[in-house]
Amino acid sequence: MATIAEFTIPADEFALAETLERRPDLTINIDRVVAHNTTQVTPFVRVTQGDVDGLTEILEDDSSVEEVELFGETDDERFYRLVWNETALVIRYMINEHAATVQEATAANGEWQLRVLFPDRDALSATNEYARENDVGFTLERIYGPENFKTARHDLTEPQYETLVLAVEKGYYEVPRDITAKGLSDELGISHQALSERHRRATKNLVVSALATVDEEDDETPKPGSPPRQSP
Repeated sequence: MATIAEFTIPADEFALAETLERRPDLTINIDRVVAHNTTQVTPFVRVTQGDVDGLTEILEDDSSVEEVELFGETDDERFYRLVWNETALVIRYMINEHAATVQEATAANGEWQLRVLFPDRDALSATNEYARENDVGFTLERIYGPENFKTARHDLTEPQYETLVLAVEKGYYEVPRDITAKGLSDELGISHQALSERHRRATKNLVVSALATVDEEDDETPKPGSPPRQSP
């Protein structure tokens, strides 16, 4: 069964560590990555935050980078095609050997955060073992199936996700509203108070997930391998 894994890798054990050290304010996102049957990995990256002046030269000086091509830019964003060398071998391995797909990858504050779709749990285990054998720090954060992706990525329970989707579809967030809270609770078959509590928790989880600026006082994060919570 297909498995989605979220994990972190230190930049100094992966790629662009020198760039991030020289420009610690940068946030780098991988939009697409291609791995060849050599030691090379070709990511298409987007730099979305930080000082981009002189960035091309900094990337060219980075020991993990073999080629740099700037193919687009705005006032505060840059778009590059890079060729990484063997420092990014774990990405090449998971793509070439196990047909994995990198769904998201973001570098900031000295580490990479990745979300990868593996064809099965064995492919994830093999990648984890490969990283360990090659002295690459591979910290697994979460594991879940693709059917739970929409809820798990934002720490939402199934009922919370259902409530938010219905609220959008029924125009609850429009000004003026197309449906009242009472109308939503009737649609869901729950009490007005239950709707209020579910909506408040869902909104908090969504904001915390999106902005990553609020620390949860109580740990509501699903454990690796756990299905979405079913409580309101």
